[in-house]
Amino acid sequence: MSQRILHVVTNVGHYDDPSHPTGLWLSELTHAWEVFEEQGYEQSIVSPAGGVSPLEPRSLKFPNDDKTAKAWRADPAKMALLENTRSPEEVDSADYDAIYFTGGHAVMYDFPDSDGLQRITRELFERGAVVSSVCHGYCGLLNTRLSDGSHLIAGRAMTGFAWREEILARVDKLVPYNAEDESRKRGARYEKGLLPFAPYTVVDGTLVTGQNPGSAKATAKKVVAVLRAIA
Repeated sequence: MSQRILHVVTNVGHYDDPSHPTGLWLSELTHAWEVFEEQGYEQSIVSPAGGVSPLEPRSLKFPNDDKTAKAWRADPAKMALLENTRSPEEVDSADYDAIYFTGGHAVMYDFPDSDGLQRITRELFERGAVVSSVCHGYCGLLNTRLSDGSHLIAGRAMTGFAWREEILARVDKLVPYNAEDESRKRGARYEKGLLPFAPYTVVDGTLVTGQNPGSAKATAKKVVAVLRAIA
């Protein structure tokens, strides 16, 4: 039986200020999807509320709108996957071998407090499956607690979009909180690469995280490596 990956995407389309749109950073999904597809994995998409996942406008511009993102947008079947995402209530964690939280600033709003996503993540992690995220996707791990009440990320090495990168991207005044600081407050051993926006990944057991959009492919490859190791 082929292994199965559950991708998590956002339902949010703007910052607190509605005049500033955001959404799913498409290449963070498409780069990983391509890696997993090449391995023959079955893939599904879930979002906190189910239904439509808006796309981050900046992810659709050069140089972010690469061939994988363009191919996705040109494929009606693929676009339909983002129009009709599943809700957490429709997902049985036992059906999956890994979860992969995509990013885009929008996830800062709807990932952290989704009870459904926390349930799926906790169940996967506690049975030794892979929990992974890229860029702002780690916001979906911030409030996830294990059955003993501890934070999943407490004491674990991980990474995600750095505060310096928020400043360089000129969105530090728009984002609702400093995710890097929030991860440390929950006991995570947060790491980041020396160069902003350069690919950087961290693996701590079955927790696999990538720092920024450029890390999506490398993160997916690390997920594959961990899946093979624990198979």
